[in-house]
Amino acid sequence: MKQVAGTLRLDLAQYRELAAFAGFGSDLDAGTQAQLTRGARLVEILKQPQYQPLPMEKQICIIFAGTKGYLDKLPLDAIQEYEQQLYDYVAKNEPSIYDDLKSKQAIDADLEAKLRKTLEAFGESFKAAKGL
Repeated sequence: MKQVAGTLRLDLAQYRELAAFAGFGSDLDAGTQAQLTRGARLVEILKQPQYQPLPMEKQICIIFAGTKGYLDKLPLDAIQEYEQQLYDYVAKNEPSIYDDLKSKQAIDADLEAKLRKTLEAFGESFKAAKGL
């Protein structure tokens, strides 16, 4: 979790600072807009239903997707659906990811490559299904 969430705190802090600055109505450059977009998606993935905590391996998958930019091109209102379908997709197509996260408690190069490959494949199928 520390490997994946390490940049999350910094990203969220920068997002909050930029969101406050953007409230003044000034023109924003592309980099600032990209940070605001990513920050909004990170906030969205951190929401969980009350009394239904996610298992650690699912949290790591969605935080990895958020911090590595896999959610940046999705509309904000599609994030919740993406997240639920991602969990099912990983469980059906690459259950070894969840097993490796439970057993290793760390993301090595092989697991990171497998995660990236799975997220890219799922992202393409999700976008195609939603017409994005």
